Parts: sequence; structure tokens; C-alpha cells
Amino acid sequence: MASSKLRSSCSFPNLLLSCLNFTLFILCSVSVAPIILLKTPPTSLGLAFLMISGISLISSLVGFYSQLTSFCFITHISLLLPSLTGQLLGILALFTKERSSLAMFKSPRDPREAKLLVRLECGVLMAMLMMQLVVLVLTCAMHKSWMKEYEGLEAEREATSKKRSKKLARVQEESIANAAKIAEIKDKEFDEKMKNKYGQWVKNDFEG
Repeated sequence: MASSKLRSSCSFPNLLLSCLNFTLFILCSVSVAPIILLKTPPTSLGLAFLMISGISLISSLVGFYSQLTSFCFITHISLLLPSLTGQLLGILALFTKERSSLAMFKSPRDPREAKLLVRLECGVLMAMLMMQLVVLVLTCAMHKSWMKEYEGLEAEREATSKKRSKKLARVQEESIANAAKIAEIKDKEFDEKMKNKYGQWVKNDFEG
């Protein structure tokens, strides 16, 4: 019951986070295309960008399950941070040093096409960076809210358990007291019967 309350209270943030991670998954998949189109097999710089896209892709997949367990949340954050760092470095490399980056890609394509692909990659990385920043903030805020509500539900459950224990103890005390009263009444009835019988025997003996 507590878990259902918790899920219902976070249904909209969960849905929003899932949509953001799905969009991020699409962007990560798109970011692979310019690198492959520039040169196949890619150079060392191309492999570095493919690694950034791969980490971001895994991060978006883990993000779908980040709200389920604490382990997934920690894993998601540990993937988000290096992904954000790699994206930021990639944007700086492509945006500030476009010519040197083109040279390092060693693309056999027309220079205009290569420049267009590099700028497309830079734009996709910018979109990924902004999207992941939103995902990071939303994930942390939602996890914090979830933990507070979970603690509140645990406190409520503990209070209910204490009340139930007290009620059970009171019922046990009452049952023990009732059993003692019943035993006392039976003892009194037995004593009265014995007195009546003993008195009758004494009376018969006296008359005899």
C-alpha cells in the first residue's frame, strides 16, 4: 500500500523523466551517425566521440529504471556525470577548434560536407548536454522527494505497528484478567459446593 502511494505520487515526474530519457536515447543514437559518416573506421578522435555517445546511451537506458531502486539511482548518476563531462569537452573541441578537429577526423569527404557533419555533431552534443542537465536535476529532485515521502510512510507504518502492538498487548492483558476472574469464580463455586456437601455429611452424621 505504501509503495502504491509512493508510485502514484511520483507518476507524473516518472513519466516526464522517461520521456526525457527516451529523447536523450534518440539524440545519442543520432550523434553516432556524423562520426561514422566522417570516416569509417573512425580515428582516435572519432572513437572518443563514439565513447561519449555510448556512455550517454547507456545512461539514458539506466535512466528508465533510476526511480525503482537506490542502486539504479546511484548507477544513473555515476554515468551521467562522466557523460556530461565528455559532452562538454566534445563541444569545446568542436566549437572552439573546428579546423584542428576536422584535421584529426581525417575525413575523405568534401571539406564542406565534413564541416557540416562536424557542426551537426556539435549541435547534437549541445542538445544532449542540455537534456542531460535537465535529467540530472529532475532525477536528484525526484529522488530526494521520494526518499522524504518514503521516510514519512515508514514513520507512519512504525506508528501503526506500535498502536497495533499496544492494542494486542491490551487484549492479551484483558484475556488474562478474564481468565483469572473465571478461574476465581470456578474456585469459589467449587468451594461452595464442597462446603455444601461437607455440611450435608456433618448434618447426616449428627442426625444419625
